[in-house]
Amino acid sequence: MKLHIIFLIAALLCLLHEPFALADNFEENDFAEFEDFDEDEFIVGNAASDQQSAGGVDSAASLGKSNPNANAAQDDSNDFAEIDDNDEDEAVVEDEENEFEHFQDEEEFEGFPGTMNEQEEVKLADTKKSEPKLTMAKVPMHFRTHWDSYCLEMLMLAGLLAYFANYLFGNKKNSSIANLWLTTHKTLLEDNFVLVGDDGKKETETSTLSFIKESESIYTLWCSGRTCCEGMLVELKMIKRQDLVSLIAGIMKPVQDQLHIKVEMSPDSMDNFVFCIASKKQATKMFKEMNDLSKFCTLVNKTEEKYNIPGYSLLSEIAEASSSLLDSRLIAALNKYSHLIEYIHVSDQYSGPVQQEDPNTLKQPEVKRILHCGFNMPAKIDMEEMKPLLVLVFYLMERIKRFRLSKEGKSKSDKNRARVEEEFMKNTHAARAEAAAQRREEKRKAEKEKVLANDDPEKQRRWEEKERKRLEKKRPKMKQLSIKAL
Repeated sequence: MKLHIIFLIAALLCLLHEPFALADNFEENDFAEFEDFDEDEFIVGNAASDQQSAGGVDSAASLGKSNPNANAAQDDSNDFAEIDDNDEDEAVVEDEENEFEHFQDEEEFEGFPGTMNEQEEVKLADTKKSEPKLTMAKVPMHFRTHWDSYCLEMLMLAGLLAYFANYLFGNKKNSSIANLWLTTHKTLLEDNFVLVGDDGKKETETSTLSFIKESESIYTLWCSGRTCCEGMLVELKMIKRQDLVSLIAGIMKPVQDQLHIKVEMSPDSMDNFVFCIASKKQATKMFKEMNDLSKFCTLVNKTEEKYNIPGYSLLSEIAEASSSLLDSRLIAALNKYSHLIEYIHVSDQYSGPVQQEDPNTLKQPEVKRILHCGFNMPAKIDMEEMKPLLVLVFYLMERIKRFRLSKEGKSKSDKNRARVEEEFMKNTHAARAEAAAQRREEKRKAEKEKVLANDDPEKQRRWEEKERKRLEKKRPKMKQLSIKAL
């Protein structure tokens, strides 16, 4: 009997121990509900725990009085059973058909096309229409496969190459023309001048004769050492062959290579007169642009009837000077070389082109006695054809040296120069009066400083008295009228 009682007590203790051990396991692992279990293991574990909890409840009910902790254990087992039921519910896998049901919920996605009404759909379509359309730029393919994409660049490169090639060719061409002219006329120049090709920088005895290159198209040569002249400047003004743009412009407005020879006459080797014979177009241009021709000469276009020189106009100050210079030799040269001779200008009042009138200018421009000839070069660049033109220049130099005006011619020449001087004085009268007043004021200021620097009060008093009298003389006198009282 005692053995049976001891066996029953031991069995009850074992049953009571299992719920508390299970509870301890749940308390120790708070995150057991988040662990991943296989569905079969989860169901088997719940069934075993249900059986054990059921047996434990019956035995506990029978022995509740003997074990005071039995009620607490029963409550704990009921709680764990509820937890196991909830875990079983959560472990149920949802059907695949219901997995995307939330996409059909209208409250989940507001403004989605499937949930919008007709008005909202119309508004959305309007906004889409008003949105700007983006267009992608067409990027050209690589130049290796599409050379036509670089046509502009290739044209520019070809233009630059043509320009530089023309520059080299044109520069060489102008230089060869200058050297050819010098070679052809070298003997004639050396026979008439002691010094040919003087540039003022190097010794001409040891240097080779050559032009001075002013630019790619202008070459100059200075000659001196001859009677009746101070010197002669030879200037070759050629076409700008090195400039491709100038060549293209020359197609529309043809130009020629030109030779300009300017001789500075000695003061005692030329009388006072102004004379010019030029082609009609050039004569009109020079009459407007040259200062001495516009002031002293009149334009005569009837040279063919009087001098038998067709195609030329005469600008003359004194008729006897024109008749003397236009002798048979010069007229023959003008008729024979009319395509080469552009103008012949002789003047003792040469001052260059007309300058803009400046009222502050107090002196007339400096004048020179010159013989200025302009010739066109032949198209075929035949320098032998130009030799007679240089000979004509030397002939005119000797002709001007021998010519002398009559008394009437000299009187007329002097009157013309006095008239020009008077016109200049009238135009600059205001400027000269202002300059004279300024000089007087500076003189008085210097005198005042000198007197004040002196310590003698008597001299200062006399100077002040003198200055007061001078100012009183300058004041306008006013007449005093007396009115009698009525």
